[in-house]
Amino acid sequence: MAPKLVRVFSEGSWWSRMNDYFPKFVMVKGGEIAPDERPPWLQLGLLGLQHVLAMFGSTVFAPLVCGFDSNTAIFCSGIGTILFFFITGGRVPSYLGSSFAFIGVVTAATGYQYSPGAGLNQHIPLAQGGIIIAGAVYAVVAVIVLLVGYRWVEFLMPPVVTGAVVMSIGLNLAGTAVHQAAATSFDAWMAFTTVLAVAFFSVYGPGITRRVPILLGAIVGYVIDLICGYAGAGPKIDYTEVGSAKWIGLPMFHTPAFDAHAISLITPVVIILIAENIGHIKAVSAMTGRNLEQYIGRAFMGDAIGTMVAGSLGSLGVTTYAENIGVMAVTKIFSTLVFVTAASVAVLIGFLPKFGAVIHTIPAGVFGGLSIVLFGLIAVSGARIWIENQIDFTNPRNLLTGGIAVLLGTGMTGDLKVTFGPIAFDGIGVSTISAVILYQVLRGYPQRSAPSPNSSEVNVVSGDEALEKLEHSAEYQLYDLHHNVAARHYRVD
Repeated sequence: MAPKLVRVFSEGSWWSRMNDYFPKFVMVKGGEIAPDERPPWLQLGLLGLQHVLAMFGSTVFAPLVCGFDSNTAIFCSGIGTILFFFITGGRVPSYLGSSFAFIGVVTAATGYQYSPGAGLNQHIPLAQGGIIIAGAVYAVVAVIVLLVGYRWVEFLMPPVVTGAVVMSIGLNLAGTAVHQAAATSFDAWMAFTTVLAVAFFSVYGPGITRRVPILLGAIVGYVIDLICGYAGAGPKIDYTEVGSAKWIGLPMFHTPAFDAHAISLITPVVIILIAENIGHIKAVSAMTGRNLEQYIGRAFMGDAIGTMVAGSLGSLGVTTYAENIGVMAVTKIFSTLVFVTAASVAVLIGFLPKFGAVIHTIPAGVFGGLSIVLFGLIAVSGARIWIENQIDFTNPRNLLTGGIAVLLGTGMTGDLKVTFGPIAFDGIGVSTISAVILYQVLRGYPQRSAPSPNSSEVNVVSGDEALEKLEHSAEYQLYDLHHNVAARHYRVD
């Protein structure tokens, strides 16, 4: 019996492999701290709270737009981050929060429009079914990546496609933001005030305040709206729900329903989640000097399972957050244990219903101002991808792919959809699919690379020919839907 036990637990056995699955997390007291290291315990707790602050605004705002419970979203973000930690073996530092990519498709699938006191979205179960299926498709992609690598994903989604899809998401939501901001003249002024506050903190804010301008802008707008209400310059904020809410209680969980129409609208978001995840891992790889790209398959799987769990419980799908990557860039502390700490705090917040009731009192004008900022940033992020990667729009392939995809995403709003039986695609879905298909179909367009300046042909090649590039092998960067956090340059051929 003893020899068998020795063999089972000997080096090279499954026990040994599991023991090596997670880092040893050696304590480091100062300087840069790598993903497989940790700061002292007190610092670990404080750093975790800082990451909660960084993710807080976006993780609360995204579900609120869609009529989901904020406490449930915070709770699911914590659970998703912990799952991500275990699936990646504690090798990839990242926080998973509510993804903005789901906003347009979820509101289209459920018909929900936010307003103070509107209550929860009555069609949350329909959205849940679509989110779960999106997560399942994402998991299938993760399995393929684990088996064959991730370069094929980059082949399908070069920067011209990614930029078009990201821009389409922002522009598709523009009408909703303006409608919220201009419901009344008072709301319009409050929206303007909120936008100015966010802009001020983004540009002039000291230190860490520049990392959370949305949160601080919301606080400033809320306080001014509150003062105006008591001064008689506008409507008072209604705190009836806050007074009746319990201090401690379970998050609001819902049972999902699976509807082909909702699933077809929501599933295309997988493309954006993949693009975000790749970009974030490459950004962290560049900052840490570690080869984290070998864990992209695991990261996909962690994000996919986190999205499926969130959808099952009644929250938006999750994604890796650039806000927290920005914090790492400032602190130079990349320990994955910091994110476990942050996730644990988020889970605890999920059990505070009164907190969620306070979030639901955000006035329409303030909310509209935040929407204008965030959706505008999404749209501009798409253009930023094109600019940073020097996309050549004299090339008909790029011009047609970008132009058609953006127009479809912008023009197909409201009830406009493309339907195939029970399956329907809204503007974002049509934009995404058209961009991917168009680019691949037009790959046959003849390409000529610009000659080297030292080449003897430089004086005989025309200007138009010199501008043409092998764009499919160009270096480019990915940006997420929250902040413009650049990834390291990499090639897609």
